[in-house]
Amino acid sequence: MTTVNDVKDYLFSIASLEMKAGFDNVGFLVGRGGASIAKILVSLDITNEVISEAMDIGASLIVSHHPMFFSLNSVTDADITGNQIVSMLSGGLSAICMHTNLDAARDGVNDTLAVKIGIASKDEEVELLSEDGRLSTGEVFSYGRVGHLKHPHSMVEYLEILKTALNANGLRYHDAGREVYKVAIVGGSGGDMIAHAVTKGCDTFITADIKYHVFLQAKEYGINLIDGDHFCTENVVIDVLADKLGAAFPDTEVAISRRHAQTAMFYT
Repeated sequence: MTTVNDVKDYLFSIASLEMKAGFDNVGFLVGRGGASIAKILVSLDITNEVISEAMDIGASLIVSHHPMFFSLNSVTDADITGNQIVSMLSGGLSAICMHTNLDAARDGVNDTLAVKIGIASKDEEVELLSEDGRLSTGEVFSYGRVGHLKHPHSMVEYLEILKTALNANGLRYHDAGREVYKVAIVGGSGGDMIAHAVTKGCDTFITADIKYHVFLQAKEYGINLIDGDHFCTENVVIDVLADKLGAAFPDTEVAISRRHAQTAMFYT
């Protein structure tokens, strides 16, 4: 029977902990490592509705992209995160959380996003946006990617393509008056990497959670900028992650959360 520790070891073999950012809290965060599991629920986040969903479908492990917490002083039912942990432990649920290591990993968030938005083909090694670190093997890793569309699009055309590809409620953007062709991406919050996109000669940069000053920078740089929403730019990896887990643990059922969805709404 598959155990929580078996899944943990597998996940960090495909997305090394060496690639996590310094601020991050990646790992086996809740539960019992030796516990046997027959069903895994995969979700971008662990929320109250995801915990309820796991219990409703009989899952004993949740694998998420985002960590449940980054630091804790106590675990009680007096706050949201503490109450979630108490509920999970009471219900026999464990949690393994990825994050920036899966952003950087080959076939992780950004490689999957590159294929989804049309700047790469499946099984193609996508160009790295930057050198954000180096593994003990000497391999360089990055939290972003760069690629070309099959042919240029106007911003209006590409916004519609992207909105559909990401299944997004809406998009925020700056139109620099350039065609969209050479594109840099950072799944999740990557506005601080806009200069790398400019250095790479990209006409367009796609990320999420873009702050006001980054839109101003885009205008000064003369680069198209698109905020594709944090959930939408990262949730693309959940199907891939579930498929990998299913292949690695054929005796274990793997489900994808059907209750967790984009939270931000756009008035259009």
